[in-house]
Amino acid sequence: MTVLYKADPVRGALWAERFAQLAPEMPFRVWPDIGDPASVRFLVAWQPGDLAVTLPNLEIVFSVGAGVDQLDLSQIPAHLPVVRMVEPGIVDGMVEYVTQAVLTIHRDLFDYHLQQQARAWQPMPLRAAASRRIGVLGLGMLGTAVLERLRLFGFACAGWSRSQHEIAGIDCYAGEAGLATFLARTDVLICLLPLTDATRGLLGRQVFDTLPRGASLVHVGRGPQLVGDDLLDALERGQIHSAVLDVTDPEPLPPDHPLWTQPRVRITPHIASATRPESAVDAVLENLRRFRAGEPMNGLIDRTRGY
Repeated sequence: MTVLYKADPVRGALWAERFAQLAPEMPFRVWPDIGDPASVRFLVAWQPGDLAVTLPNLEIVFSVGAGVDQLDLSQIPAHLPVVRMVEPGIVDGMVEYVTQAVLTIHRDLFDYHLQQQARAWQPMPLRAAASRRIGVLGLGMLGTAVLERLRLFGFACAGWSRSQHEIAGIDCYAGEAGLATFLARTDVLICLLPLTDATRGLLGRQVFDTLPRGASLVHVGRGPQLVGDDLLDALERGQIHSAVLDVTDPEPLPPDHPLWTQPRVRITPHIASATRPESAVDAVLENLRRFRAGEPMNGLIDRTRGY
């Protein structure tokens, strides 16, 4: 019952070490060293290609990421469970990144950076965290963790999702009916939605113009959710004050893309969060235990929703 890993080979070597420590009885291979295809029962991958079809005895496909939109589900037979990564390393990294981005916006560091370039010394009034309204699109594992951390700073926190949630200390909105109200009360919008047909292109002019004038964006969802031209227009009009983008479309952006040089945009190369090999292996092994025991696996996706 071999586990096959197909992603970053450097990380794959760390996975192999961890598997050897915790599950020495389970053969572990790193692609392209497949060995006997018939022996591979579990595939851990970022983009598996056609392996899910060509491995005749495959039982589960595990994504190495928190999402599965990078997978072509049409290439994965319908009977195979697809499981996204649920492990603390992903959560911790995302919470760190978003917290830093929100504090950068809250403490006016975009403005102070421009002042530094102009050699200007102009203190601005300090705004209380309680008066800064944070809104998170997406109330899954990552969105909930981000809100719980930001609430500790005293920010007024709210979240929106397709279905209704209840989170202590967080104002929760849901569905199309709640989206406009949620946006209208949000000074810093954080996108942590999965990429689906419904969220593709969501971050465009209609959303930006529903936010209060001078709101900011932290985008850590998926690149195709953002309409880049609409963001540039909103920045030029002053409707959006600043944006922190960890994801773009395409990735990387072409060298001549105007977002690179927009002074109120910070871009990072999709590094907000990543799986940690040690805790990721623990998560996969726990799910394999659950699978064998007939228990629900953590992170099992609903194909009809795409996440």
